[in-house]
Amino acid sequence: MPVVLYTPTPEHTRNVFRPEVYAALGREFDLRENTLGRPMTVDDVVQGIGDADALVTGWGTCALTAPVFDAAPRLRLIAHSAGSVRAILTPDLIERYVRPRGIVVFSANRAIALNVAEATIGLLIMASRRWVEHIQHVRGGGWRTPEIPGNGQYLSGATVGVVSASTIGRLVCRMLRVFDTRVLVYDPYADPEAIAALGAERVELDALFERSDLVTVHTPKLAETDGLIGRRQLSLLRDGAVLINTSRGSVIDEAALIEECRTGRIYAALDVTEPEPPAADSELRSLPNVYVLPHIAGAGYYGYFEIGSSTLRALRDHFAGLPVSGAVPLERFAEIA
Repeated sequence: MPVVLYTPTPEHTRNVFRPEVYAALGREFDLRENTLGRPMTVDDVVQGIGDADALVTGWGTCALTAPVFDAAPRLRLIAHSAGSVRAILTPDLIERYVRPRGIVVFSANRAIALNVAEATIGLLIMASRRWVEHIQHVRGGGWRTPEIPGNGQYLSGATVGVVSASTIGRLVCRMLRVFDTRVLVYDPYADPEAIAALGAERVELDALFERSDLVTVHTPKLAETDGLIGRRQLSLLRDGAVLINTSRGSVIDEAALIEECRTGRIYAALDVTEPEPPAADSELRSLPNVYVLPHIAGAGYYGYFEIGSSTLRALRDHFAGLPVSGAVPLERFAEIA
């Protein structure tokens, strides 16, 4: 029976594993649980990983270091029951230990992506229909008013620009099919055939902003994506356009976004800002055409519990000699979130 060192805390376990899934994990593997009542430190991991065939990590897990790998001669799978593995692994460790030893790294990011993609569709509908303003108007004693349009180009039949064919971006593209949309995708790394398979058209960034009724951003946080969307792109949006960002706040030039939104010309729905939370006096909090959420697009029982289920599947498949769905493409580590 493979030995699995399980580092997450009980709180993390309750959040992402249904009881029956976690019970199956304990039955099928020699599970060495974190019983410390706190997150495990690097020293704790080093002491416990000596005979482990797999390591399960999650939110709050310490960043792995060279001594961890030096102490783990049997380690063949790292199963990250959370999203990005950048918090626990560095390019140096991947090149020194992970790839030479053939260690598989699994990430449950697709499970979280399910929640974010659902939230994105909701934000596209909500912002384009301006439901927040209608609700506030009615709560204030009003009813219909020409100041808040009750008819227009909403999601169905719209041209939607998707910035990045990331895991979330691809899920959003698939969900958009239901709404009879025309989908434009900007992603310099994506295979054109893969974008075509999504039923989308590959375009350059400026063209995407110029042609879209609605734009949704799913770009990973990388050095080259900081400030990717600036004054030029925002100025290309047509009047009444909607911009959604559920990726990272740094992808959009915030000063440029505030400047454009001051005109009232466009609408923005942001699940992320830079910094988080935005400053108390940030205009993002007060502009009537900007809707800010407290970084909760990834939340939801469905996706969270899929994290646990997919982690169990990764362990099962790996030790059965099968390909691991959700394995991180380590050769492309520099390009992924």
